[in-house]
Amino acid sequence: MDPETALELVKQGATLLLLDVPQYTLVGIDTQMFTVGPAFKGIKMIPPGPHFVYYSSSSKDGKQFSPIVGFFVDAAPSEVIVRKWNQQEERLVKVPEDEEERFCQAVKSLEFDRYLGPYNLSQYGEWKRLSSYLTKTIIKRIEPIGGEITVACESEMDKNSPKTSIERALDAQLGTGKFQASTSVDQSKKRGCYYTTIPRVIKRRGMEGKELTSLNLDKTELLESVLIKDYGGSEDLLLGELQFAYIAFLMGQSLEAFFQWKSLVSLLLSCIEAPFRTRSHLFTKFIKVIFYQLKYGLQKDRKESNGAGIAVSSLLDKSWFSADSFLHRLCKDFFLLMQDATVVDGDLLTWTRKLKELLENILGWEFQQNSAVDGIYFEEDDEVSLYVYEHLVSLSLSLTFLPVQFAPVVEMLDESSFNGVPAA
Repeated sequence: MDPETALELVKQGATLLLLDVPQYTLVGIDTQMFTVGPAFKGIKMIPPGPHFVYYSSSSKDGKQFSPIVGFFVDAAPSEVIVRKWNQQEERLVKVPEDEEERFCQAVKSLEFDRYLGPYNLSQYGEWKRLSSYLTKTIIKRIEPIGGEITVACESEMDKNSPKTSIERALDAQLGTGKFQASTSVDQSKKRGCYYTTIPRVIKRRGMEGKELTSLNLDKTELLESVLIKDYGGSEDLLLGELQFAYIAFLMGQSLEAFFQWKSLVSLLLSCIEAPFRTRSHLFTKFIKVIFYQLKYGLQKDRKESNGAGIAVSSLLDKSWFSADSFLHRLCKDFFLLMQDATVVDGDLLTWTRKLKELLENILGWEFQQNSAVDGIYFEEDDEVSLYVYEHLVSLSLSLTFLPVQFAPVVEMLDESSFNGVPAA
């Protein structure tokens, strides 16, 4: 990149100024993560738009890390976002307005330029595909009080609902098992995001078993209800929340975000009528969204060029790619639905085929139906599932809600980016 182009990108792009961050701290933005060097003071050349910033404090030897803390920002052109490290709380905090103005002027005067690592623009396209429906409105609607997303501050979820062995393992890994929290979190500070509530099953007083079964086998009516009631009829708001949750889980390692992503994917993949009659365009967009999510999240060949991998690689386990996952079961039934349909939207069919090939090629999943009951799975204590099994066992439509079999994978950039390297 020539000097003139680089200077223009520095001036037009946003800047994330992060002051006094200790060495070995992990700092990430979007799909990029860095290990902090002694001269690190932030990231420059950030394209305008929504971004996810996340970090994990380290022990002095750089071998143990606290749970990741993340927050969304919607960066304007040439905007300077300032955060300062609070040593006592081991987190990034905002600075007073007068200080912020002073730092902003210093950044625009290029006083900090040699201490700022450049945003890797070659990875921006990948991030855009992961955040194509994410907007400032969606961020403000969902983010928790204070904006910080971290598993350490999330309230216990789904206390009374049964969890699978993999779900319990994820809870343990994200909560305590694989990450060393440096400080305990006050129970009064536990708070989560304002996600839309998605009912697991539809229950109506006075409805007969067969009617209830039919209503829960095809979630089209529930989808319509959620779209109108919670999203004002906007399909893009729903897809934006799906991307928000995925990013918060994948990069921010939020357990609450995982459950929301799982609920939304399960709702959509459990619809029978909507993909063909009422919401073909929505399903085309939805399949495209999860195609790019899984294409990114399931990559196993990412090179980790620094110590940042220490904090995230512990979540990677072959068992997460098992064919017993909720995603495999729901995709299997959805693909069969597409295959047997007489009329399917061309774009929807194209992206469905791409998703199927992706899962087959990367995970080696097979989607051939082996028997009449293959694909039917119910959660424990699910009263509706008893009706489903008794009356509609011939339909291979899964109602399972097991966790997805993949874990965060983040692209690492060279540590030298934070050691005072001149602008690219």
